[in-house]
Amino acid sequence: MTLKYIFDRLMALIGLLVLWPVLLIVAVLIRVKMPGGPVIFKQKRVGKGGNLFTCHKFRTMTVRHSGSTVSVAGDNRITPLGAKLRHYKLDELPGLWDVLVGNMSFVGPRPDVPGYADQLKGADREVLKLRPGITGPATLKYRLEDEMISEYVAGKRSEGDSRPVQEIAEEYNDKVIYPDKVRINLYYLHNYSFIKDIRMIFCTVLGQKMKYNNEFI
Repeated sequence: MTLKYIFDRLMALIGLLVLWPVLLIVAVLIRVKMPGGPVIFKQKRVGKGGNLFTCHKFRTMTVRHSGSTVSVAGDNRITPLGAKLRHYKLDELPGLWDVLVGNMSFVGPRPDVPGYADQLKGADREVLKLRPGITGPATLKYRLEDEMISEYVAGKRSEGDSRPVQEIAEEYNDKVIYPDKVRINLYYLHNYSFIKDIRMIFCTVLGQKMKYNNEFI
């Protein structure tokens, strides 16, 4: 994956140089529309080899919230501006710095908070051979993850499930979504293609689907 390594750093540098006006505008909007908190959200995530690193994103949530790592569509922790930043993936732009310094890649598994990737067992731990990515096959498949979880929660509630929303959401994530992400990321590891990396980047930017491992993501 030498070509991937070179591509990541070169394109991250170019991206930061070209997109700095966008980064500045978003930062100003957050400062004005979401006062009382930092512009950049920093959090420890699990990186390559299971090592922790500091992940950077634009802040999209209120300063005071429950701290749950699983969100649903309409989550009241997410501000109106934050929802727009998430929809257009602008909250991910500071991740270019993480790619530049080598903590992340453009394409790979999403960087998990401790308690997920670092807790994998057996062959599933091979996922840790990869640098986390800004996008990737699992990210593409679950680009509407918040909405999917919201629909699941609504379905459970209609069946009479009275548990808190976050508890139901975490159940669906832990038992259905996350295991499927591990499956997809293992396939990515063992069937790596630089050309498919490029296609995934374009599909992410353009909001398109692509065929991958006999399914559309």
